[in-house]
Amino acid sequence: MIKKILFVLLFVGCFSLELDYSNIKVLEVIDGDTIRLENQKLLRYIGVDTPEIGIRKGNNFIYSPQPFAEEAKEFNRKLVEGKKIRIEFDIEKIDKYGRLLGYVFVKDTFVNAKLLEEGYAVLYTNPPNLKYIELFKKLQKEAQTKKRGLWGAYEVISSDLAHLYINQIRTVRGKVLNSYKTDKCIFLNFGEDYKKDFTIVIFKDNFKYFYEKNIDPKTFYTGKTVQITGKIIDYNGPEIIARTPEDIEVINS
Repeated sequence: MIKKILFVLLFVGCFSLELDYSNIKVLEVIDGDTIRLENQKLLRYIGVDTPEIGIRKGNNFIYSPQPFAEEAKEFNRKLVEGKKIRIEFDIEKIDKYGRLLGYVFVKDTFVNAKLLEEGYAVLYTNPPNLKYIELFKKLQKEAQTKKRGLWGAYEVISSDLAHLYINQIRTVRGKVLNSYKTDKCIFLNFGEDYKKDFTIVIFKDNFKYFYEKNIDPKTFYTGKTVQITGKIIDYNGPEIIARTPEDIEVINS
């Protein structure tokens, strides 16, 4: 009986230690926004996105760095690799790939924010993990204005050229011609041919974040020139997914 109790206490103690992320070492930097911890778990930074180091082919990743991917990884490496960090969690702690989701601090340095501030990452809203979204918006705007990092390397592209930058992070600007709503999402269309022209997609689960700001995403953006920054994917033509109003900047009405 005593042995059983000791075993349980030992197990609980180990489990508690496993979940203590207030002072844990970074074993490896995977890319600009992902690290491996000393307990072998992967952690994805909340609120930021950096250019990809590789592309997925089946179950494997092939080295094929996007523009500014290596610079972002190196900047992240200098900030955290081999160091003890403190991880702060938000509402959702694990993503669909089983990675931890967190805000990372090295002493007084807020790593997620530093990546945005220096232009090595772009804002990546990740509802419901929106704790620092106002700070992140401010830092990205400053980096854009001062053309730091990737903002100095990338030019804003027009919506009709978006198809040339599939799987890359870019800022796309254009006029929303019309919108279309289905049971699952809203499409903001920038051309007549939705299978060819650029589109912003807003999924149903994220409608509430627009309504909270008194924005009806189906009608608010139509006829306006807007820009959005994110990864351009190819699904019935080039598109970027918007998760919150902060993702879409209205240039004029």
